Amino acid sequence: MPKGGRKGGHKGRMRTYTSPEEIDAQMKAEKERKKTEQEEAEEEGAAVNDTQIDDKQAGSGSEDSDDECFRRRNGVEGLIEIENPNRVAQKTKKVTDIELEGQKQLSRREREEIEKQKAKERYMKMHLAGKTDQAKADLARLAIIRKQREEAARKKEEERKGELGGTNASEHKQEVIILML
Repeated sequence: MPKGGRKGGHKGRMRTYTSPEEIDAQMKAEKERKKTEQEEAEEEGAAVNDTQIDDKQAGSGSEDSDDECFRRRNGVEGLIEIENPNRVAQKTKKVTDIELEGQKQLSRREREEIEKQKAKERYMKMHLAGKTDQAKADLARLAIIRKQREEAARKKEEERKGELGGTNASEHKQEVIILML
């Protein structure tokens, strides 16, 4: 059973929906309100722009301060002037200012991974050249195996020659026995 023991909402009211006409009326009212705000801001902005032009002629203005003046403040920011030394204002970067040739700082993990890969490549080169302990042990083992195989092949050849010679002698004896009969 749901919390409270009832199916309906906790306030007990029915849901109300806004009609499309009401939504259109609200949108129009919002647009009119924004227009009046902009007109008031333009009237105040004209006076501010006159003072900014005087500042630019004096040479005391900069691009960063211009951006801050034109930036619209949301919420409480417009009401309260905050001077926080730890706050860093975000600056927009121009494409021409970005350095593409500059080397990117790698993290510790990335550096260690690159070093590991380079060490592995160096080891493989040394291993293929036969300069590592493991490569020397492998080559020695291969040499022993080759000798064993050569000896086994020699023994087989000797056995074959011995069998061929032995079969010839036994055939010769059979021929002699047959001739005697």
